[in-house]
Amino acid sequence: MINQQYPSRLLEKAVSEFSKLPGVGRKTALRLVLHLLREEPGQTDSFAAALSDLRHNVKHCSVCHNISDTDVCPICANPHRDEALVCVVENIQDVLAIENTQQYNGLYHVLGGVISPMDGIGPNDIEIDSLVERVQAHDEIEEVILALSSTMEGDTTNFYISRKLAPLGVKVSVIARGISVGNELEYTDEVTLGRSIVNRTPFNT
Repeated sequence: MINQQYPSRLLEKAVSEFSKLPGVGRKTALRLVLHLLREEPGQTDSFAAALSDLRHNVKHCSVCHNISDTDVCPICANPHRDEALVCVVENIQDVLAIENTQQYNGLYHVLGGVISPMDGIGPNDIEIDSLVERVQAHDEIEEVILALSSTMEGDTTNFYISRKLAPLGVKVSVIARGISVGNELEYTDEVTLGRSIVNRTPFNT
């Protein structure tokens, strides 16, 4: 394959950086960079400043590990949310997907991944221990809803969490299998996802 020749070292560097983004090849990266060059300098500066501000100032909620501008995210800080329910999800995208269904009014716990030995991710690499500690520390939590993707890794993580929570006496449920096996939660349509939350079932180990 012939390497692309760039008329500018700065252009090549920008394309290389953009192409590191997931799903962005070098051709797409080049289109994006050229688009930014056509914009007013102020717009490009604003774009760059937003990315820098995000990277350096974004926080993770000290309670649920969701992304937030403050130490405690707006969902955890909302007194109108049902504190008896904690929905366990893999990532921030899943929080957004479930919130968009408008079918759930409880709290969340973001694991930051799922157990995947093939990828070198074990239970200690994600936020499972903090979930157990959270349930132990808060008597108002009555039910933990496991809302992980219907994959081998998701099912393995569900099983591990259920075993860790078993001694605590809290109810553990799993979202209904309206979601096809192997599907990522964030790509499920809102109606199906909403029904899966509402029609959740007890988790059987």
